[in-house]
Amino acid sequence: MAPVVLALREEPALETILVATGQHRQMLQQAFDIFGIVPDHDLSVMRAGQTLSGLTNSVIAGVDAFLEAANVSRIIVHGDTTTAMAASIAAFHRGIAIGHVEAGLRTGNLAKPFPEEFNRRCVDLVADLLWAPTQSAHDNLMAENLPEGRRILVTGNTVVDALLWASARLDAEPELRAAVARALPAPGRERRRILVTGHRRESFGRGFENICQALRRLASRSDVEIVYPVHLNPNVVGPVQAILSGIPNVHLIEPLDYLAFVYLMKSCDVILTDSGGVQEEAPSLGKPVLVMRDVTERPEAVAAGTAQLVGTDPERIVISVLRLLDAPGSWQFSAANPYGDGKASERIAKSLLSQ
Repeated sequence: MAPVVLALREEPALETILVATGQHRQMLQQAFDIFGIVPDHDLSVMRAGQTLSGLTNSVIAGVDAFLEAANVSRIIVHGDTTTAMAASIAAFHRGIAIGHVEAGLRTGNLAKPFPEEFNRRCVDLVADLLWAPTQSAHDNLMAENLPEGRRILVTGNTVVDALLWASARLDAEPELRAAVARALPAPGRERRRILVTGHRRESFGRGFENICQALRRLASRSDVEIVYPVHLNPNVVGPVQAILSGIPNVHLIEPLDYLAFVYLMKSCDVILTDSGGVQEEAPSLGKPVLVMRDVTERPEAVAAGTAQLVGTDPERIVISVLRLLDAPGSWQFSAANPYGDGKASERIAKSLLSQ
């Protein structure tokens, strides 16, 4: 959402107010610092061990109190988070217009990803401005026969805007690039680097244990090193530490700020992830992505060959990674990023001005 905020604040005809929930505050602050953004309001909803229902309740109440006090003509939410869904409900109850960035993504299965598939469907049902990142997402929305008055615009995905901005900054500032590199594990000599991210709720439990067992097997190769910024959720930290800690060529590190993560993506050989955003970022960097999920709401990446679904089966993960490492010529994909050209935020801002 950062590129959207910056684009909106460049428009004198628009007054933009940024409301943060305060979830994962350390990770959140890193993003604010990198993009030079300061939230206008902080809901401070984070509580240890809170349930999804508890979080939903806190966000609805917090956003509703803000909307009652502020003169707001529209809210804009992004993606498929519980925050986006709950904020949309609060605005809908007050009759306030809703714009949805990254609208129309679908797997067709409410349990995968959970609860994200439910969240984004809820937002799309009540939003009147739907910014679809791809033609496929646009077609999904058209097929759902949404209520009259909905405007659906294909914009590209704002994650590409952010990626290109960060990548260009790293390329243009050698001192910044060197400082980022010093804060990360030094690359092993003649080792192939695998970057791993994982946080999906549907993989909690056995799924994450299987992922970690696959990584342990991959780490048995002397020509491989694994860098894993571990998500702060205890359901992730537990199995990761239990199965992977103490292995010399497995670097379990704290969550990274965005610039450091982009640096790692640029420098790795293979990406293993369950993240949606990484599936969109990798094509711009020419990196192959193995998606540790059974379904994806981003089929364009699979169709273009930039991503492959491998699920959480250890054998399938290991075989797929080794194929990429040992036979890199077998991996071919379109040079064009199916998720946009880096101008999605500009298109979103212009569409608001035309209202």
